[in-house]
Amino acid sequence: MTSVVLNQEDARASTETYTYRSHPRVVPNRKRYQEHYVNNVQEGPINYGNLMYDRRVVRGNTYAMQLLSWSPEPEPQPAEIKKRHEAHKKMLERKQEKKENEVHAPEMKDVGVRSDVQTELYLEEILDRIIEVDIECQTDAFIKRLPSPVFIPQKTGVDVATQIEEGELFDFDIEVKPMLEVLVGKTLEQALLEVMEEEDLRNLWLHQYAYQELRNAELAEVQRLEENERRHSEEK
Repeated sequence: MTSVVLNQEDARASTETYTYRSHPRVVPNRKRYQEHYVNNVQEGPINYGNLMYDRRVVRGNTYAMQLLSWSPEPEPQPAEIKKRHEAHKKMLERKQEKKENEVHAPEMKDVGVRSDVQTELYLEEILDRIIEVDIECQTDAFIKRLPSPVFIPQKTGVDVATQIEEGELFDFDIEVKPMLEVLVGKTLEQALLEVMEEEDLRNLWLHQYAYQELRNAELAEVQRLEENERRHSEEK
């Protein structure tokens, strides 16, 4: 640690400076909250400073250029020098490894054979006019194509004929009887059911009509009796 202090006592040596060095030490950790103000010997004394005399505080206007005083840099320690050399060596090794891992294009070798390459435009204007002559030629008409023969596949088996006489496979008069009996029976059954349903509906309608007539007669009789009762009551 290096510090620079101005000597203010002697006006003659106001521009002179002196330096001193001290070994670095760990900054003591202070307790955040203290119940009692007790000086701890291990922590060291508490030094207070005045910001008005702090050399790090810039004085003057804010738009003028500030000239900071130069302070000599401390000499690096051997351990720090060794550390810097090791870091520089590692950096060089990384650069060399990166350079080796890069993929480069193969170098061009001089084969000794060189050829000219056309680099001008491919489309060129033809200035020399060639003499052209028109000639006609008549071709023959298309000949009609003959029709293709019908394709007949080659036989792959033996042809066998079978004679079936009349009535051997199916006799309509005999085979149709069971089917006809079923159809006629179902038709008659359905017709009988419809007739019975119509008769039931007719009987139900007649019974309903008779009941309605009887009810109307009873209502008329009740009205007649009520009228007689009212008349007798008025006569009394």
